Amino acid sequence: MSLPPVVVAVPTEEIRDRLGALPGAEVVVWDVGDAPLGRHIDLLLARYFLPAEALAALAGLPVSAVQSQSLGYDNVAAHLPPGITFCNAVGVHEASTAELALALTLASRRGFDEFRDAQVRRAWEHTRQPGLQGSNVVLVGVGGVGAATARRLAPFEVSLTLVARTARESDLGHVHGMDELPAILPTADVLILAVPLTADTTGLVSTAMLSHLQPGAVVVNVSRGAVIDTDALVEAVRTRGIRAAIDVTDPEPLPADHPLWSLPGVIITPHVGGDTGAMDRHVDRLLRDQVARLVAGEPLEHVVIAGGAG
Repeated sequence: MSLPPVVVAVPTEEIRDRLGALPGAEVVVWDVGDAPLGRHIDLLLARYFLPAEALAALAGLPVSAVQSQSLGYDNVAAHLPPGITFCNAVGVHEASTAELALALTLASRRGFDEFRDAQVRRAWEHTRQPGLQGSNVVLVGVGGVGAATARRLAPFEVSLTLVARTARESDLGHVHGMDELPAILPTADVLILAVPLTADTTGLVSTAMLSHLQPGAVVVNVSRGAVIDTDALVEAVRTRGIRAAIDVTDPEPLPADHPLWSLPGVIITPHVGGDTGAMDRHVDRLLRDQVARLVAGEPLEHVVIAGGAG
């Protein structure tokens, strides 16, 4: 007697068409907030950038597990109904986010923002910029994004210092503990943030932390906006010549009248770290792997909240 197919829900027809036939599974189109499907969903692929608050709409619905298309999962636990498993998108965004971390670092250290402003004025303004070669780079966070960033920095001949929650040895080299960060920062030319948003990292880059940076140092953030105290960053840029190259903000989206938009030395990208042309194929691969595990009766991978499913 054959087992019933695993039911997989995806948010768009486009994704269903991309996936094609999945052995042992039935793929249906259903999104959070749609009318109830009227059947059990073994695995739901959440739409990209689905707000954590929207997950509350799954209460009372027959959904066993949610596969996110994002790596971060801040605030999910507060809104995901009990009994539903939640998996994050490990392997989807690390390389592209590290790529952006490097791009933002280079853009700031080579003065691309200033050259772009000059281009708009049609002004040929040759200035010497600090550059990246020979810089002291402090990388906070050595998980997937952090490790991918460290590997991409290697060819640029920087002095790289790794920092994480606890000190340890890793295949990337020695990792300093977060308690050492204040003593490390005074020599930093570049501070790259690649940490998840947790209670410990919320407001990590505060007025006190920024005070340890030398004028001209650049803060690069590809994690979450709330890792930085935004008011403290604005003040440091205004009064101490700190630079910023950030893909995430707090609040987000950044209001049109926010001072960060117009402060000199600030580069902003609109949370595009993981959103490249490579994303879809990585999401498809991840979903196929997860479905294959369900069909084989194996547990899901990359579970960050266990609800008893999969």
